[in-house]
Amino acid sequence: MDMQKQPQQPSRAQPQPQPQSQAQHPEGCLVVAIRIPVRILVFLVVLPVRLLWDACAAVARFLWRYALAPVGRAIGWVLHGLLVVPLIWLYRYLLTPLGHALVWLYARVLTPIGHAVVWLLTPAAKAVAWVFDMLGTALYWTARVLLVLPALALWRWILAPVARVLGIVVREVGEALGHAWRAAGYVARAVGRVLGTLFRWIFLEPARWVYRTVLTPVGHVVRDLVLHPVAEAARAIGRAVRQARADLRRALFGEPRRPAPVDRREPGSRDTRTLDG
Repeated sequence: MDMQKQPQQPSRAQPQPQPQSQAQHPEGCLVVAIRIPVRILVFLVVLPVRLLWDACAAVARFLWRYALAPVGRAIGWVLHGLLVVPLIWLYRYLLTPLGHALVWLYARVLTPIGHAVVWLLTPAAKAVAWVFDMLGTALYWTARVLLVLPALALWRWILAPVARVLGIVVREVGEALGHAWRAAGYVARAVGRVLGTLFRWIFLEPARWVYRTVLTPVGHVVRDLVLHPVAEAARAIGRAVRQARADLRRALFGEPRRPAPVDRREPGSRDTRTLDG
């Protein structure tokens, strides 16, 4: 037997394609039996979760914008100064020169030594390679008979059908979650609109009606019948007080002296001078 001739590896059995009837497993009754109860149950479970999620999302956006984002940027700056800059310095001034030294050692020292060892041990290496090849073939067939073939049978006849059924269940649950999440969003928006409408009709519209039909006419009546007369009375009282104060001053100190007329040395209208006079 030639020591250098490698034993021919037996070709592995290619998995036979499954027939079309097995690849597309009928799902009609199973899908109908699973889909409707799962979607109803998931909708009832997801609706309060979606409402809570919307509220938490609004709070989280507020916290993120005004609390977490500034803190995160500050932490990022601190980490960049404490970790990134020292690591860049370590890579640039320590690891890169060390890597170049190792490459030079491998290329200039270890590679020639390896070539010399291979040149001295070539026959023994071939024998060892043949032994390892035979051992590998024996281990391959042992593992194929004891492990691979039972595993393929287990997968084909047990795990694959179970996996298909579980895939249908998981797919239906995922679709039910998606539908329930979207429906819960519609319900949440509808609830928000209903609450807004109720708030408007219970509080805003009555308050607007009271302001428009009660308070505004009452305010006009109060203005016309109370405020204006009170203001007029106050102004009349003020005028009377000023007049009384003026009369009291005249009674105590007499009439105030009027300023004497000042002669401006201007001729009267009858003796008006002309250019001829």
